[in-house]
Amino acid sequence: MEWVLAETLLAQSRDPRVLLGTLCRGEASAERVETLRFLLQRLEDEGARGGGDALSEAAREVAAEYLVPLLRGLRARPAGAPDPEPGRQARGRVLRAAGAALRSCARLARGPPLAAALAEEALRDLLPAGPTPGLEGGAEAAVEVLAAVGPCLRPREDGPLLERVAQAALVLALAGDGEAAALAAGRLLPALGRGGAVALRAVWGGMVAPSAPDRVGLRLQVLSALAERLLPEPSAHETGPDARCSSRFWRTVQAGLAHAEDALTRKRARYLLQRAVEVSAERGVGCTCRPQEANGPSLFWWSEKKKDELLKFWENYILIMETLEGNQIHVIKPVLPKLNNLFEYAVSEENACWLFHPSWHMCIYKRMFESENKILTKEGVIHFLELYETKVLPFSPEFSEFIIGPLMDALSESSLYSRSPGQLIGSGSPLGLKLQKFLVTYISLLPEEIKSSFLLQFIQKMTSRHWCAVPILFLSKALASVPRCKALGLEGLLALRDVLQCTMITHQILLRGAAQCYLLQTAMNLVDVEKVSLSDISAFLMSLRQEESLGRGTSLWTELCDWLRVNESCFGQSSTGSFFGLHETSSLNAYVKNLVQEYIKTPAWETGEKYSMPDWFDAKLVALMVLLAVDVEGMKNQYSEKRRTQNVLRIFLDPLLDALMKFGTNAYMPLLKTDRCLQLLLKLLHTCLLKGSSTQDDEVLTLLQNCVMSTTESISEFILRRLTMNELSSEPTLEKQIQRVVSMAALATVCEATDQKPELQLDSLDAGPVERFLASLQLNQTLQKPHPEEQSSFLEESSSSQGWGKIVAQYVHDQWVCLSFLLKKYHTFIPASEGELLEPVLPAVQMPGRTLQSALDALTILPSDQILPVFCCMKILVPKLLASSESLCIEAFDMAWKIISSLSNTQLIFWSNLKAFVQFVFDTKVLTIAAKIKGQAYFKIKEIMYKMIEMSAIKTGVFNTLISYCCQSWMVPASSVSQGSLSSANNYSELVLEACIFGTVFRRDQRLIQDVQTFIENLGPDCAANVVIENTKREDYYVRVCAVKFLCLLDGSNMSHKLFMEDLAIKLLDKEEVVSKSRTRYYVNSQQHRVKNRIWQILLVLFPSFDQNFLTRIIDKIFQAGFINSQASIKYYIEWIIILILHKFPQFLPKFWDCFSYGEENLKTSICTFLSVLSHLDIITQNIPEKKLTLKQALAAVLQWCFHPNFSVRLYALVALKKIWTVCKTGHIEEFGALTSVVESSLNQVENMHGVGNAKKNWQRIQDHFFFATFHPLKDYCLERPECFDIFVKESFSNLSVKSTFLFSFPAGTIFYILPRLSGLVEDEWIAIDKFTRFTDIPLDADFQWYLSPTQLRELTPGDWAQQDIGSNSGEADARPEWADVQKKLTPWKTSVPDLDLELIFPGRAAKLGKSVSRLIVVASLIDKPTNLGGLCRTCEVFGASALVVASLQYVNDRQFQHLSVSAEQWLPLVEVKPAQLTDYLQQKKSEGYTAIGAEQTARSVGLPQYCFPEKSLLLLGNEREGIPANLIQQLDVCVEIPQQGIIRSLNVHVSGALLIWEYTRQQLLRQGDPPPSPCLF
Repeated sequence: MEWVLAETLLAQSRDPRVLLGTLCRGEASAERVETLRFLLQRLEDEGARGGGDALSEAAREVAAEYLVPLLRGLRARPAGAPDPEPGRQARGRVLRAAGAALRSCARLARGPPLAAALAEEALRDLLPAGPTPGLEGGAEAAVEVLAAVGPCLRPREDGPLLERVAQAALVLALAGDGEAAALAAGRLLPALGRGGAVALRAVWGGMVAPSAPDRVGLRLQVLSALAERLLPEPSAHETGPDARCSSRFWRTVQAGLAHAEDALTRKRARYLLQRAVEVSAERGVGCTCRPQEANGPSLFWWSEKKKDELLKFWENYILIMETLEGNQIHVIKPVLPKLNNLFEYAVSEENACWLFHPSWHMCIYKRMFESENKILTKEGVIHFLELYETKVLPFSPEFSEFIIGPLMDALSESSLYSRSPGQLIGSGSPLGLKLQKFLVTYISLLPEEIKSSFLLQFIQKMTSRHWCAVPILFLSKALASVPRCKALGLEGLLALRDVLQCTMITHQILLRGAAQCYLLQTAMNLVDVEKVSLSDISAFLMSLRQEESLGRGTSLWTELCDWLRVNESCFGQSSTGSFFGLHETSSLNAYVKNLVQEYIKTPAWETGEKYSMPDWFDAKLVALMVLLAVDVEGMKNQYSEKRRTQNVLRIFLDPLLDALMKFGTNAYMPLLKTDRCLQLLLKLLHTCLLKGSSTQDDEVLTLLQNCVMSTTESISEFILRRLTMNELSSEPTLEKQIQRVVSMAALATVCEATDQKPELQLDSLDAGPVERFLASLQLNQTLQKPHPEEQSSFLEESSSSQGWGKIVAQYVHDQWVCLSFLLKKYHTFIPASEGELLEPVLPAVQMPGRTLQSALDALTILPSDQILPVFCCMKILVPKLLASSESLCIEAFDMAWKIISSLSNTQLIFWSNLKAFVQFVFDTKVLTIAAKIKGQAYFKIKEIMYKMIEMSAIKTGVFNTLISYCCQSWMVPASSVSQGSLSSANNYSELVLEACIFGTVFRRDQRLIQDVQTFIENLGPDCAANVVIENTKREDYYVRVCAVKFLCLLDGSNMSHKLFMEDLAIKLLDKEEVVSKSRTRYYVNSQQHRVKNRIWQILLVLFPSFDQNFLTRIIDKIFQAGFINSQASIKYYIEWIIILILHKFPQFLPKFWDCFSYGEENLKTSICTFLSVLSHLDIITQNIPEKKLTLKQALAAVLQWCFHPNFSVRLYALVALKKIWTVCKTGHIEEFGALTSVVESSLNQVENMHGVGNAKKNWQRIQDHFFFATFHPLKDYCLERPECFDIFVKESFSNLSVKSTFLFSFPAGTIFYILPRLSGLVEDEWIAIDKFTRFTDIPLDADFQWYLSPTQLRELTPGDWAQQDIGSNSGEADARPEWADVQKKLTPWKTSVPDLDLELIFPGRAAKLGKSVSRLIVVASLIDKPTNLGGLCRTCEVFGASALVVASLQYVNDRQFQHLSVSAEQWLPLVEVKPAQLTDYLQQKKSEGYTAIGAEQTARSVGLPQYCFPEKSLLLLGNEREGIPANLIQQLDVCVEIPQQGIIRSLNVHVSGALLIWEYTRQQLLRQGDPPPSPCLF
């Protein structure tokens, strides 16, 4: 077309001056400048045949007088001026056309070097810093000029200029993502590259120079543009460098392949890699590129002898990288076996070395690790961790760097550690176990000289970020599994300590404790003891929290003692000195002895007047090392006499005991020494008494107690003296305040120890001096802050406001500890109301109102970690005051709840505070008094109860604490049953009701934490954290376990118990009705489904206590529940309980038959429930002497449904009919008249059916269903031993006393585990029997046993009855080692770079990539559905349509459009034409030479196979419903229809359009002589 236009112009006048002059006059529109370009190109062709000087002169005039001023004007747009999209598009067309015309002028002007002059001028615009200041678009214009005249520059004469232009172009291309940078990379650099070797060398020199990592995308853009010169084909003239030999080139390609943010960057990297492979194969010449470090395998190499293997390797590699772009696991998973093949190709087994650099494999894994699809990330991580399971790979530093870098970054994602589908809760994370196995294998294969540095970097990486609890746990566990080796020195030990400090801020207590245990085991396994000292070890041990991990008496403590014993003589000397400046020694006993002496010894600088508060850290360290040394000594002498251990402890503690004995007599003992002695004594007792320590036969604890008792009198006198001295002093000093703090702390410890050891208390209640002092103590007495002038520089921190506040809080806390001891001892002296003080005079005890008010005041000033003793005091006081001072008690409830609700359940103090709160608010006495008076306290307690239940949804375990305590307090031994034993429970039965149905639907992250905690708990004592940290049974199902066990303790023969259970049953049925009527979304495993399921489970638990009178009250509700459309699991429970009711009380059969009398409309969804009940008619009729009438009624009820139009209803009815008829035959009852023939024919027909489809299969499947084939309503309910079953059947259901049967056995296995498992409930709802037995808070009678079903029901799996045609081949993808064919996503852009002369009509990025654009315009203005438009947009882009016309460009912003288009709108020009404008638009395009084609069935329409599409085709698509309007059909040149074979008269408009677009594309490709492209998926 362009050639025709130029010829037409030349035919008008052969004088080029006239033609060019005419075109250069007037407005410089895009069409005018493009026409000028066409003419100059035509003249350039004539000039090549000898055009003459006139043509050259004309070209110079056009360039100087028109084109150069035009370009200057285009780049002179003021900064900030508006540049609308249409204007920008037109301006771009003018720029490109003017640049191309200027190039033709430079070629035509053969005289002076016009090209060089123009290049110099354009270069000046680029050199300063891009475009001219204050102007926009200058760089783009300059680039167009340089791209036009660059090829015209002479390599020899203009060589320096070419170098400068090339360097400026490279700087601009690497500068950013603007239009100028894109033009420089896509047009200027390729043009310069074709111009000669001078410019190419300049560009290449800049490319191989080191650059910042964030420039990868820009560098790849440049490399892609120059690919034809840097990776030339064999036919090309080889004048440039070979990129294949540059390590910088390959590192850039690798960085682009793994680039996570930019898909275009990854495409360019794959293109360069593919071109390099193709060029290497075509050349057939070997080449090698060594890495910069010069060691290791080549980054790229080629050998003609290995051509087939190399092509196979790179073909698989590129296929994997292209497949990963899809981010779809079902597409990627079949390709992963090819990754295994890459390792086989890449490793030489003979030489045990890498043939390909492993960094290529790491690019694949890095791409998977950084995927947005976490399933793909997990698949990639697992695949990497499985590498060493099947193959042994040579060592490579790249592997180690990758493990410490991208792999550990990926492992920080908690969601990767979730369970696999079908894996049981608590069985451990598959990824965590694979990580452990991988790390052990990899480290064992590392060279010894590398192992230490790798482990150190691995541990240091664990300190480089804030890890969540789950990843740090499994990383620590993996490290602890590494076999013992001397790999870590002091730096490694310090790194482990840093990790411990990181774990302190993780959230879950048990996981935090377990991680500490594993890190300690890591230290014992990997630390080289010769490189660390005992001081270093003791400092490391202090990083552990003993209350969470290192408890005395645990297996970890024993392991640590054994490690110290074995390595005692091997420890090195400390290079920095110990904490107390003592001389380092390698002997553990000598070290500890010196440690104690140096700790107690008074420093030389201490004058007795000013000193700081002794650091509790030092006391804790000394106490820990003393006990470790004593236990190590005991381990040495375990087979010899025990006296040796006692002597060693005496030697250690002699300095301490000597000092303690002098407390009462030596008034001049330095205060710092006394305080340190008391601190050490407290820490020794505390460490010994930590949970996990075995107090039985613990000679160390016994000896320590004896030592303390020998000094008790001296310590008591000293404490009292210090507490009472200087009371009249008005000026507080730091010395005096510290004395009071330490002394009160010591007294509190003595009170705690005495309280825990009742044998230490005197039988007499006479008040001694200590008791009188405590009773008269001014509560909440704070310590005035010392005067600033008394502080020295090293005291500023300890006496700061924050530091002093902690000291005061501890002081107040210790007061309440002492008062708690006093109240417990003299609780009988507490009056209900305050009155006259009796002997002994104890004001704090005998004035409870004032004491409780002081407790409230204490709660306002104490931090949350110090309030526990206040709660303990309130527990004693509130029951005494509730009746007389209700408002004060309510205030106590409110304030205590406010504190509890503000705490985080990740704090260790939360659970102890919560337990104390529950014990005083829900104390049995408090509940009884509050219910009796029915005042505000009663409603406040219920309000708090519901708030705690609500809190449990967020803080798992709160409800557990509440229900466990209440149920324990309500339990009454069987021997002391009384009518009022459950009075308190009756008043708060809502608590039991909520417990029966409690359980939240966890988020994924919450479920993961629960799973991992269960996994840790299942490790038992092997993980010391399980021993040290109290197992509070915080999982939600333990709430229901507690409620069920409580109900099991109730005796149906006791009237109060029976009434309680009946009331609970009614409330459960009411709750079920409310849930059924709720409008909340109801689906499988939803919260509503689970609640209803739990309700019917508890009703089955309570059923043995129901008598006929009570069932008469609730039977209608039970039958009504059968009419409600419920999930399968709920239907099973309802059917089960109906069967049990009818078996036990046949009197309810008439009501059951009435259920079949409801209208068909009411029964259409529920009749299957009642038919299922009838399938167990043999069980129902066991207690009916005369069965004939019942059987006849059953047959009559079932037969009417055997002919129902609904296939499922017919199946259920036929199953019931078959079961009933079997009972009839077994009982020889077959005389039913006409019914006999009907029944026989119905059963024969279904048994012998040969129908089409799945009818026969479904009939067999429903018969094999567990509920009809295996389930036995009685045997699976009563789980007595088999020999007792017959007795149970005869007696249990007719005996009102349930205790003889129900109490001693319980069908927990069937109700709570087997049936939920078989009915498709999520695993969270399965409560196995071991969970009932492990919950010991509610002890049952010794004769009580939990039984699993004796039938085959427990042996079934869901697959035994589920549809077998679903997922039957689910494992096929995993089983196949390598798929023969896999999905391969095409790269929809040319392998060549954009041509310099390519006319970029549309301003899209697609054209810059060289995307092929056809002459097809698709008009979709009549389509109004975003989904169809989005799909069409994607189809048009894939097949290279020139434009898509839509009614509104706003469709692009629609989410449905974007979901279907997958960003195709960014690569395809979109044009907006309203439906009303279509007539004019069609006429315009027809005038431009387009053929208007309509996709419509008309009287004259042509079949698609017979129609030949012109090159310039416009395809009009009709509306989804109405097609193409009649008025538009008249404007069309032709209508094309798609032949069809079916009955439906039309296709979806998107599908129709796709078929026509493909046919157009296919025909055009055949005309061009190219085969159709490889097929792709839409």
